[in-house]
Amino acid sequence: MRLRLEFTTEPFDLEEPPEHAVAAREAIRMAGLDDVDVGPFGNTAEGGPDTVLAAVDTVLRRALDAGATRVTLQVNVVAPALRADPSAAPGESGGSGA
Repeated sequence: MRLRLEFTTEPFDLEEPPEHAVAAREAIRMAGLDDVDVGPFGNTAEGGPDTVLAAVDTVLRRALDAGATRVTLQVNVVAPALRADPSAAPGESGGSGA
């Protein structure tokens, strides 16, 4: 499975990025995710479920510790997990086993 994380932090400052935005962006850049895109009004990144979910924890903690009053995030499945042979019974790999 592949997930896409999108998030913003508030309050906004149009003059320069606030400390909480910088902390969250640094956390996402260091998380080992793919397709990282940071911008003034939102940030996105993609990766496997374990990596994305760990990044969510880190982003939330660092942004809140740095003064964010709100973190808005969304996680979407962009590529579902590959499924085993659909004709196999649950717990079977689809092979004959003989």
